Amino acid sequence: MLCSLEWLWIQSGSSATAGKTETGKLLVAPLHSRFEHILEHLGRRRGWGHGRLQSARNYSALAQPQPRPAPTKTDPYVLLAPHLEQMRTSLLTLLGSSHPSLNAIAQYYFLHPSKQLRPLLVLLFARATNGLGAEFPQVNWAADNARAHQKELDAPLTRKDILCDWNPSMPDHTASFESAFELRIPPPQPSPYTPPPPLLHQTHPQALTHTLLPTQLRLAQIVEMIHVASLLHDDVLDKSSLRRGAPSAPAAFGNKLAVLGGDFLLGRASAALSRLGSHEVVELIASVIANLVEGEILQMKGSGTEVASSPSSSASSEIDLKDLHSSPSPSSSDKWSIYLKKTYLKTASLMAKGARAAVVLGGCREGEVWKEVAYAYGRNLGIAFQLIDDTLDFSSSTAQLGKPGFADLRLGLATGPALYAAEEFPELEAMIQRRFGRDGDVETALALISSSRGVERTRELARVHAEKAREVLTFLPRSEARDALEGLTEGVVKRRCTQHERQLICSLARSPRCVYDQGAML
Repeated sequence: MLCSLEWLWIQSGSSATAGKTETGKLLVAPLHSRFEHILEHLGRRRGWGHGRLQSARNYSALAQPQPRPAPTKTDPYVLLAPHLEQMRTSLLTLLGSSHPSLNAIAQYYFLHPSKQLRPLLVLLFARATNGLGAEFPQVNWAADNARAHQKELDAPLTRKDILCDWNPSMPDHTASFESAFELRIPPPQPSPYTPPPPLLHQTHPQALTHTLLPTQLRLAQIVEMIHVASLLHDDVLDKSSLRRGAPSAPAAFGNKLAVLGGDFLLGRASAALSRLGSHEVVELIASVIANLVEGEILQMKGSGTEVASSPSSSASSEIDLKDLHSSPSPSSSDKWSIYLKKTYLKTASLMAKGARAAVVLGGCREGEVWKEVAYAYGRNLGIAFQLIDDTLDFSSSTAQLGKPGFADLRLGLATGPALYAAEEFPELEAMIQRRFGRDGDVETALALISSSRGVERTRELARVHAEKAREVLTFLPRSEARDALEGLTEGVVKRRCTQHERQLICSLARSPRCVYDQGAML
């Protein structure tokens, strides 16, 4: 018996004779002590000349066991660059308003460099799973023949004079107020002929198509709109002066316009969401908006208990965060539970449910594993991302972050590094309880956290979540999209921007310079 077989493929330079295998791919030899004998025997059977036999001998070194090559890393931004550019360009047309100020603030954060991580996850999971779901033939048919067609996604479901949603980028969607509203009797609508969709009971081979559906591209835009709306609201609540290295929206436009701009984005995102044609996707994304609010309240209160506000405080124009933290101090384990729950609600929920929604739009039925993979990956990656973001608050400069450093401590928030440091320095517990509110608390806490393993241990916890995200991808067939998703699990933990990525971000933003760290842009 031959053992330790390593097959050698010889490229043929001549035509194959009758009875040979495929021209140019002749299976010649295993690695064995009788290699020369076997080679000559095969040469006689195949009619090889002396020259070709000598070539086979020269290639014999290739038959030695070789170390397995490292998998080729796929750059997700290169893989999806045309789609990201298309998504960003067409997204701006969704944000037009009849009010110039609202129009400016709605587009403000979209005009600054961004890594677009959340829409990237949507598009990667779409490419990694399209063709696997049992209902993919139906959704693929709808992309060409029904409401899921690209042009139809921009068309309202309701008449323009009812929506009253004026968008200068879409003049056909406007409403008129030149006269009193008259009852309109709709004429009979002819039903245009469309070819019948594939039958649901028909089976199709599970094979990746490596394509993106128009609904999935629109979902990527919706996810980014919701994310930017949350940034507008966060910067008001946190009184942040910087965002992505530039003045924040509240600093540039004021708090009221920033809040209204976020609300406007949520309204436009909701309208676009309704046109995707999937009740399950509407439910998923609507729950994300609720999660963002719940996460913010949880962060403000610091515990899961309700704190009643007095009439005087509710009438105040300022938010007194200290009043929201008058409940008894939770235990250390409770603090971690609250912290990780808040991390999911504010960050990971949008990634997890956005990725799951992309797979649903690709025709995945209930009971199929693909959308479970998407959710598990997004949830773990999102938590890992935020954990690393919390460490960057202690290890990066304001210029790198694109936002003020040590912002969490100054807001009275105890993130992973502080919670871990409190296990080494119990005196931090009292500071956490009073939300670093006394003079010198922030500086003392920074010194203790710097002297602890808090940042290091938070990074270790992030790596655990990132590794779990990578593990679940083994359920997906190998593809460039899956390789890119695997690479993201490493990139999120490392969080350093390459020169190529900086140039790509600046080109997407039409900016001549880029000074941002990846951690600030994602």
